[in-house]
Amino acid sequence: MPALRLIVGLGNPGPEYARTRHNAGFWWIDALADKHGARWGIESKLQSETAKLVLAGESLLLLKPLTFMNHSGRAVTAALRYWKIEPEQMLVAHDELDLPPGTARLKFDGGHGGQNGLRDTMALLGHGRFHRLRLGIGHPGHKDKVTPWVLGRPGRDDEASLLRAIDEAIEVLPLAVSGDLNEAMKRLHTRGQRTEDR
Repeated sequence: MPALRLIVGLGNPGPEYARTRHNAGFWWIDALADKHGARWGIESKLQSETAKLVLAGESLLLLKPLTFMNHSGRAVTAALRYWKIEPEQMLVAHDELDLPPGTARLKFDGGHGGQNGLRDTMALLGHGRFHRLRLGIGHPGHKDKVTPWVLGRPGRDDEASLLRAIDEAIEVLPLAVSGDLNEAMKRLHTRGQRTEDR
């Protein structure tokens, strides 16, 4: 696997969305930047906030699109072109309805699962061949309840579970960055199983 060069967190800009479930990708990439002392700056030509850090000996670019979720692909594809990065060298962190809170999973390729940021990115790329970090937010139980669910704030227990999963995903990231995605996947899965068994 080629080394990762670009890490993207998906979310909606603005304080009214900051702690919503849909912004789990922003929660994670902000926590990653904080842990490594990376500083965010506005990159207007990419319609994004960007930062840089070194992890596992690799230079990484971090990206938070400011386009709103439904148009995330504009910022993501602009960044790939500008920095001359292949999609296979990108990891996109996003909220995942089909996983319970406290669960994080890594995968490569696949569909968008109804996640609009992934949907737009895949539509503009023409494929889904990039890495994803899926951060579980749980499902409200009916498709008509999905929009208020993702745009709402999680309860205290769910937020604590999500923050734990975010920490665990940050811990395994050096393995993924250095090219050992399978080991990173395995460790996350093992930790997630322990969480689900509680």
